[in-house]
Amino acid sequence: MKRTIILLFALLMLTPSQKASAWGREGHETIAKIAERNLTKRAKKRIENYLGGHSIVYYAKWCDEYRHTPEYKFTTYWHVAPVDAECRYTDDLLDPQKGNAIYGLERVIGELRHYKELPDSAVNVNLKYVIHLVGDMHCPAHIKYAGRNMKYDVKFEDKYHKPHKFYVHSVWDNEIITTARIWSVSEWAEELDRLSPAERRAVTEGTLRDWLHDAAVCCEKQFDIAKPDERLGQDFLNEAVPLVESQILKAGHRLAKVLNELFD
Repeated sequence: MKRTIILLFALLMLTPSQKASAWGREGHETIAKIAERNLTKRAKKRIENYLGGHSIVYYAKWCDEYRHTPEYKFTTYWHVAPVDAECRYTDDLLDPQKGNAIYGLERVIGELRHYKELPDSAVNVNLKYVIHLVGDMHCPAHIKYAGRNMKYDVKFEDKYHKPHKFYVHSVWDNEIITTARIWSVSEWAEELDRLSPAERRAVTEGTLRDWLHDAAVCCEKQFDIAKPDERLGQDFLNEAVPLVESQILKAGHRLAKVLNELFD
């Protein structure tokens, strides 16, 4: 009991930067909800069977919750997607001792192509990786740009709160969403998921590496609109929210494409 109280106190004392994880609950679950809306009936049924009857939304944050446990600590660096000066991923960027989002996704998707030959437990955990990591690779703060400083603070405010110092990573992961989009996951997904069939095909064309290149190019504007020690207010939100929503929408449709190709 005493140990539990101490641990809870420690968690409450963490700074926003220490608690940062890509997109937070709202973002990851909205990505999964958009994907779920675009799964085929057969893929959805098969996936939920492997997830113990739960939807993909239920496990959208699982990787962040378990990454710090001894069993899954090896996935720590899978949440980051590195790119070179041209905003592209190449095998030269892989640290074999750590891995990254593309490495993790390519590995588990390769295994899931033969999911019928795998134990149910292996299919279950690999599905959880895919559900989460496709979202991570679309988050501005989780794309690691070569030669770019991504470790700095900003002063973030809105019309309800005074300026507060935040690690910029935390702003992209959580603060933008919780400030500007106080909706349920289902409401936000329904508002975003309005692409035409042609637009969906365009968004989902290509490979994981193509998608990361697209995300990196689109998200590079973060360095212009959120500079070190800058005071970020409504003008920042006016540019940041559309970027965040675009990335979440793309991630949702791309996740659906991966899952449909594997399980339909």
